[in-house]
Amino acid sequence: MPRGRLRVLLGAAPGVGKTYTMLEEGKRLAGEGHDVVVAFVESHGRAATAAMVDGLEVVPRRTEVHRGMALEEMDVDAVLARAPEIALVDELAHTNAPGSRHPKRWQDVDDLLAAGIDVISTVNTQHIESLGDVVLQITGVPQRETIPDAVLRGADQIEVVDLAPQALRDRLASGLVYPAERVDAALSNYFRLGNLTALREIALLWLADEVEQALKTYRAEHGIDRKWEARERVVVALTGGPEGETLLRRGARIASRSSGGDLIAVHVTSPDGLQARHPGALDRQRTLVEQLGGTFHQVVGEDVPRALVDFARSVDATQLVLGVSRRSRLAAAFTGPGIGATVIRESGDIDVHIVTHAAAGRTLSLPRLGGALSRNRLVAGFAVALIAGPLLSWLLATFRTDSSITSDVLSYQLLVIVVALIGGIWPALFAAVLSGLTLNFLFVEPRYTLTISDPRQFLALVLYVTNALLVSYVVDQAARRTRVAQRAAAESQLLATIAGSVLRGEDALQAMVTRTREAFGLTGVRLLVAGEPRVTDGEPAGDERVTTVPVGADAVLELHGQDLAASERRLLQVIAAQIEQAIEHGALAQAAEAADELAETDRLRSALLAAVGHDLRRPLTSASAAVSALRSPDLDLPAAERAELLDTAAESLDSLAELVTNLLDVSRVQAGALGVTLAPTDLADVVLPALDELGLGPGAVELDLPDDLRPVLADGVLLQRVVVNLLANAVRHSPADQRVRLAASSFRDRIELRVIDRGPGIPPERRTEVFTPFQRLGDTDNDTGLGLGLALSKGFIEGMDGTLEADDTPGGGLTMVVTLPAATIEEHAS
Repeated sequence: MPRGRLRVLLGAAPGVGKTYTMLEEGKRLAGEGHDVVVAFVESHGRAATAAMVDGLEVVPRRTEVHRGMALEEMDVDAVLARAPEIALVDELAHTNAPGSRHPKRWQDVDDLLAAGIDVISTVNTQHIESLGDVVLQITGVPQRETIPDAVLRGADQIEVVDLAPQALRDRLASGLVYPAERVDAALSNYFRLGNLTALREIALLWLADEVEQALKTYRAEHGIDRKWEARERVVVALTGGPEGETLLRRGARIASRSSGGDLIAVHVTSPDGLQARHPGALDRQRTLVEQLGGTFHQVVGEDVPRALVDFARSVDATQLVLGVSRRSRLAAAFTGPGIGATVIRESGDIDVHIVTHAAAGRTLSLPRLGGALSRNRLVAGFAVALIAGPLLSWLLATFRTDSSITSDVLSYQLLVIVVALIGGIWPALFAAVLSGLTLNFLFVEPRYTLTISDPRQFLALVLYVTNALLVSYVVDQAARRTRVAQRAAAESQLLATIAGSVLRGEDALQAMVTRTREAFGLTGVRLLVAGEPRVTDGEPAGDERVTTVPVGADAVLELHGQDLAASERRLLQVIAAQIEQAIEHGALAQAAEAADELAETDRLRSALLAAVGHDLRRPLTSASAAVSALRSPDLDLPAAERAELLDTAAESLDSLAELVTNLLDVSRVQAGALGVTLAPTDLADVVLPALDELGLGPGAVELDLPDDLRPVLADGVLLQRVVVNLLANAVRHSPADQRVRLAASSFRDRIELRVIDRGPGIPPERRTEVFTPFQRLGDTDNDTGLGLGLALSKGFIEGMDGTLEADDTPGGGLTMVVTLPAATIEEHAS
């Protein structure tokens, strides 16, 4: 009997619709004539899911009694006896009740598959065994029911039932996933938007990895070894040299351009290695690979190019990143094509990127203004004189006639000019002397002697040397002017690059310091302002040569590395002037920012004066009128009226004191001078006094404070004022027939306090305004204060290392969410 096929519907989180989709697919298959039964389905009280079962045959469940509780499980024997074509089995990772046929439901499903029954099942990402620690880290919720990865990967078909995180939260808020009493806690804990987004990404990546493995298996079974570009895989070849960091960052950028691209670094170990690697450099590059989200590999191979290409093909690489060779042209001429050229020839359909780097020659490095001609040209000039001279002498001697002396002289003269054009003055002088002596020895009578019998022969030698000097002088001047032009172009490019870096938004000082280090080939550059390091680039070493360049009155530029020529120091003066201007610009920007802060303070003071003009005058006027009446000798007031006037004065003065206190607190919060004393605080010790302060009875607010809730690390006095403010706002805006709800819950090392009302709420675009001083958002009565309550509350909570945010209440209204750190066991014990 052929084994049945397993089809698994994978979801990122509960509520995405796995069970509904499974039942929907079962109905579709039944409608096509297939024999489908529901072996086990758990609707979790969701009406839409339960409705989908109608019309499908359901196998009765088996009941197991454990510790006095009746537990329903799938009846495997009944399903096997029924022998349907397709069985629908929900919750593949479920743990069966003790006494069941198998400990796990996936083992029951394996029995069904062995009997030839096809199974459609469901599982959530958090139940995959290999992802348990990741899910725990994200959600803070441990998973006790898991399924081995091998079981899930052995499924014939895996499909992701996907739902956008916000859409899932909307379903949850509408009561389509959990009962109403569990919605708030779920939204604030497991079903946070960030949690759902991360779980969704994990599910998609896990499935992508499964698809990749299936693709590899297919290619191996069919003998396919050519590259299939399902997604980008970038292999970076590391030599251990200083260019490794540049190559890794370039490879990471290439990989990031395609969604899900892989970064793979490889180092080939051989008797001679790719290049002589710097001590410790490869270890630092390995760390960088991990930081960039890639993997590091090390292979052994005698033929480095072949080892690189073979490794790239083994991992299905689409891109191969190499550094340009650090060998000189002379070395390349004698040793043949380098590793890069060989890899390009052998790579086939793998794209190869040859990346330049600092070790291969800095693009911004400045040409030296030493000799006019390079050492290579001098060597080439002497080589031409030594090789072409004898060769020319042999040719002229072979075809010599009595009348060929003129052509012989011109030939040697041409040789001297060619050598002068190549190598300059010294090779030209050498060629001129050598040619003159050879011409005298071989072609001038008496031959085979160096006798100068005629003064004209000496004159000819002088003319040889003179021509050589004149031609070499012209060549030297041309080379010198070329070098100067290159130098000027490089300096212009350097200054343009610095300006461009600043214009592109880079930090001006950092850009200048970085480009200075690159341009002059230094190991490190440091800018000190008033004796303190301000900007550093590179790794200055204590034993290197240090050159200092003054920058303005109180700044110095330290250059670590080689000594600089006078022309380079002149350019440094230009850069130093630019740095000085940047420092001054930064100082001016700080002064402007300070001026903006002063302007904001003035604006706030003006707003304060405008806002308190009436609110302070009203209690002052009332108190003053009451006291004046009491002090008036002309009024004989009854005792009841005197008592009423005293009450009015007391209430007005209390109101005035509260307003002044809030104003002082606002100024302390904005000045950063708020005094906070943190200690483990039980929320009940804060909430109950707040209710008493507001005069709210037990029935006015619905409390949900779990008994096992940990204390928060907070200032109890300030937290009570926050709770009073939040509850007062919630009660004022809630309908008369709706109670305010105050609930608390824990999440990892944080405690959340949620004040929930059913009022009109606040539009999302205006929620930040409620935390701004003097904002009432439409309150026009004079009993609501200055609009400082929420501003103060937010300042108090942030002073206690917490957050205060406004959120929607499911079904309408506003929820104020206070998040504070939970007290540790040690803090609580102390």
